Amino acid sequence: MRSTDPVGDRPGGRGHRAVNGLRLRGRGREMAAVREALGAVRAGRGACVVVEGAPGVGKSRLLAELDEMARRSGFDVVSVRADELDQYAAGAALQLALQPSDGSARAAAATDDQRLWLLDSITDALENRAQHAPVAVLVDDAQWADAATLLVLRTLPRRLAASRILWVLAIRPEAERPTVARVREDLERLGARWLTLGPLPQEELQHIAADVLGAQPSPGLAGLLRGVAGNPFLAIELVRAFVDTDAVRVEAGVASLLHDGIPVGFRRSVAARLDRLPEDAVRLLQIGSVLGREFDLGTAARMLGREVGSLLAGVEAALNAGLLSGDGPRLAFRHDLMRQAVHENLAPAVRVALHRQAADLLRGIGARSAEVAWHVVLSGGPLDDDAVTTLTTAVRELSLSAPDAAADLAQQIAGLLPPHDPRRIALLTDAAEHLGRTRRVHQALDLVDATLSDRLEPLQEARLRLVAAEIHQAAGDDAAAMTHLQQALALPGLPADLRVRLLKTKATGHVYLGDITAAEQTDIGLVEASYRSADPAVVVSAMVFQSQTFFYRGRLAPALELAEQATARSGTQTGVLHLRPPRIPALWLATVLTATDRLADTERVLREGQREAEALGLGWSLPHWHASRACALFEQGALDDAAVEAEASLMVADELEITQPNPQARSVLALVEIRRGDLARARDHLRAAEAGSGTSTQRFGAWVSLARACLADAEGRDDAAAAALDGSFTDAEPAQLLAVPPSHWPGIVRTALRGEDPSVAQAVSGGLRTLAEQDDSQQIIGSVRAHVDGLLHDDRGALESAVTGYRSTGRRLALAAVCEDLGDLAAASGDTTTAIPYFEEAGELASASGALRDHERVMRRLRQLGVRTVAARHHTTGAPGWEGLTESERKLIPLVVEGLTNRAIADRLYVSVHTVNTHMKHIFAKLGINTRVELTRLAIERGGISDGPV
Repeated sequence: MRSTDPVGDRPGGRGHRAVNGLRLRGRGREMAAVREALGAVRAGRGACVVVEGAPGVGKSRLLAELDEMARRSGFDVVSVRADELDQYAAGAALQLALQPSDGSARAAAATDDQRLWLLDSITDALENRAQHAPVAVLVDDAQWADAATLLVLRTLPRRLAASRILWVLAIRPEAERPTVARVREDLERLGARWLTLGPLPQEELQHIAADVLGAQPSPGLAGLLRGVAGNPFLAIELVRAFVDTDAVRVEAGVASLLHDGIPVGFRRSVAARLDRLPEDAVRLLQIGSVLGREFDLGTAARMLGREVGSLLAGVEAALNAGLLSGDGPRLAFRHDLMRQAVHENLAPAVRVALHRQAADLLRGIGARSAEVAWHVVLSGGPLDDDAVTTLTTAVRELSLSAPDAAADLAQQIAGLLPPHDPRRIALLTDAAEHLGRTRRVHQALDLVDATLSDRLEPLQEARLRLVAAEIHQAAGDDAAAMTHLQQALALPGLPADLRVRLLKTKATGHVYLGDITAAEQTDIGLVEASYRSADPAVVVSAMVFQSQTFFYRGRLAPALELAEQATARSGTQTGVLHLRPPRIPALWLATVLTATDRLADTERVLREGQREAEALGLGWSLPHWHASRACALFEQGALDDAAVEAEASLMVADELEITQPNPQARSVLALVEIRRGDLARARDHLRAAEAGSGTSTQRFGAWVSLARACLADAEGRDDAAAAALDGSFTDAEPAQLLAVPPSHWPGIVRTALRGEDPSVAQAVSGGLRTLAEQDDSQQIIGSVRAHVDGLLHDDRGALESAVTGYRSTGRRLALAAVCEDLGDLAAASGDTTTAIPYFEEAGELASASGALRDHERVMRRLRQLGVRTVAARHHTTGAPGWEGLTESERKLIPLVVEGLTNRAIADRLYVSVHTVNTHMKHIFAKLGINTRVELTRLAIERGGISDGPV
C-alpha cells in the first residue's frame, strides 16, 4: 500500500497522455455528496463516505477529484492506495502514512498484540492533525488493504466521530474477505454515506470520447462504445486503441473510424496493444502482472534472467503505450484492470509457475514475507522447508496486528501441506490460537475439533489441547477447559516444560471454578519449582497463584502481602505483564485490595497498571482493567464513574474484538441502573451478562446471580430474588463470598430474608465467621459481620457497631444501607427520633452516590414519618443539559475548550483515554451535540463551566 495520489489520476508523468485534463463526467450527484461531506467536516463534525463500484467505473478518479477539492478547502489530506499484495502485510499502511517526518511518532509496542498500539497511535496522529486543520483520509482499493488498516477503518470513524475528519473509502462490491465485509457492516451501522458508482449513460460515454479525441465521435464510433457497458475507463482505453492504431480520422470536428478491424473488448484491446509492442516490453508486462500492480524493475529483470539495462527499451515502449507509469520508485500498471488483463491472458499453468518462481526469488532476496506468502498461495504449492519457514514468519508478523487474518493465512498454508505433515498441525494450532484472540472463538474451537479428529502425535495433541483450554478459559467456559487439560495431561511422553504449563493452567482453572482444594492439590511441587525458575514471569505467576489460594481460603493478610510482592516484582520485569488476566499482578492486587481496608489504594494500583499496559500495547488486558475499576468504584459508591468504566470495558472489547466481553462489566452496569432506578436498562444489561457468561458461568456466576437477584428484588419479586442467589451463595466458605466485594454481602442477606430463604443468609453469616477466624485484621470484615448479624437478629447494637465501622472504610453505599436498616429497625419500634437522622444520612449518601432509587425509597420513609424532603442533589443520570453532567464530565470540558485532544486530556487527568472517550460520548448525548466544536462554542457562550451543578 502506498501513501500517494492514485496512479492514473495524478497530473504529469509519462503514460498519461490521453487521461491528463479529462473532465470527470456523469458523477455530479456523487460530487455534490462529497462536497456536502467536506462542508460537514469543516463545520466540525466527522463524516464517512464509501465509494463502491466495479473496476474502472471511476472510483479512483472520484477520489482524485476529492483530494484536489479538499486541499483547496484547506484540508490536511492523508491518501493511501492498497495493492493486492497488501492482504498479508503486517502493520498498518495508514499508520505509516501518518508518521511525522521528524521521527516523533510513538514507538511500536513490543508485544504479541499490537492492535491497541496501532489504534491509539493513529488516533493520536489524526486528533493532533485535526486540531490544526480538517483532515481527509482517503483509502483507495480498500478491498485489498492490510488487515490492520481495515481494523482502523472499522474502529476509528466511530471513535473519532466528534473530530474534524472525513473518511472516504473506495471499494469493489465483490470483495470476499471477511474482514472487508465487517468494515462494510460497521460503517453501515455508523451511518456512512454510500455512493454506488454505476455504469455511465451512453451520452456521458460520448462526452468522454470527445474529451479524448478532441472531436465528437461519429455514430459508428459511438455505437462501439456500447460494448464497454458504461465503464468509463474501458471507454477511454477503447478510444485510445483506435488513436494508437491511426484508425480514427477527424474531419469537421467529427471523429470517424477508418475501418472495422479493431478490438471490441478490453482484454482483446490490451492483447492487441501488446501485439504491437516489442517482445521485451511484452515479457516485462507479463512478469510485472505476476509481481503485482506495482513492481520493482530489478526483480522483474531477475525473473527474466536479464540485466536491468537490457530492459530499458522494453520499459520505454510500455511507458509510451500508456500501459505502465514510471512516476514513482517502482513501475506501476496505470490501472489494475490492465494488470489483470495481461495476467489473465497468461495460460493458467504459466501463471502458477511464474508465481512459484516469484516466491522463490523474493524469498531469496529477503523480500517482505507477506509478499512471498501472496505468491505462494497463488502458486498452490508444493512447499519446501524454506518456503514454510518464510510463510510461518509471515503468519507471526501478521498476528501482531491482525490475528484473524494471520489465522486465515495459516490455514491456507496448512492446506498446501500433506495431511500428516507435522508443520501442518503446528500451523493449524497457531491458527486456532490466533482465532481465539478474536471474536471468531467458535471457528477456533471448530478448528481444534477438526484437527483433533486426525491421528496426532501426543506432543501435537497436548499443544493443541492447551490452546483449546486457554481459549475456553478466556471465554469463561472453565469446565470445557478442564476437560482438554485432563485429556492432555493423560498423554504419554510429554516434555517437562509443557507438562508444567498444562498443570499451571489446570490449577488456575480450579481457582476460576472456586475449587480451591483441587487447585492446592494440583499445585504439589509446582510453586516450589516455579520459585527456582530463572524466568521472572514464572516466579510472579507462582506468587499470584499462591495469593489467590490464600485469598479464597479467607487468609487476606498473606494474600495481600504476596499480591503486593508480585506487583512490585513485575514493575521491574515488563515481560511479566504478558501474563493473562486475572494473573496480571496489579489486576489481582486490586481484587484483593477491594476486599480489605485499603480500598482507596485500588485507584492508584489500577491507574498505574493500566497505563503501563496501554504503553506496552497489551490491548487484550484493557477490558479487565476497566472492569476491575468499575467494581472498585461501585464499592466506593461512585456509581457514575463505575458505569463509565464498565462501558469503557465493553467498548474496548468491541474495538479490539476481544473473545468475550466480561460479564462482570455488564453485571456492574445492571447493578448501577438498579440503584439509579432505570430497571428497563438494567434488564438489558442483565440479559447481555447472561448471554456473555459462556456455557459455564462459574467464574462470573456470582456477579450475574447478584444482578439477577437485585433486579428481581427491585421489581418486588421476593421469591425470585432469593431463588436467584441459590448456587452462588449457599456455601458457607469464604471463596463464594469473596467472589464479590464486601459491601454486597449484607444485601444478599437482606434479599434472602425477604424471600424467606434463611439458608443463604446463614451461609453468608457462616462464611463471615470463617473469614473472621482466619484473619481479624480487616475492619471491613468486622463491620460487614456486624451488619449481617444485625439483619439476622434485629440487633440495633450490631447495626450501630456496623455504622461506626463503615465510616472509616470509604464505602458510601454500605454506610447508607446500614443507616437505612437501622432507621427501619428504630421506626418499627416507634423510636422515630432515632430513625429520622439515620434515614436522612442514608438519603444524603445515596444521593451523593448517584443511587436515585435508593434515595427516593428513603425519602418515602421520611415522608411517612412526617418529615418534609427535598429532591436528590445528584441527578445526572440521563438528564439533558448542563445540569445532567457528572463531576467527572465537568472536569473534561475546560480541557476541550483549551484545545486538548482526548489523549492529552487523559494524560492531564491521569486516566485512560478510553475513559475519556466514554465521558465525551456522554457529554455529547446530554448536551444534544455531536462535535468538540459545538461543545467549545457552548462552553464559551456560558462563560465556562464550574465543577458543581449549574
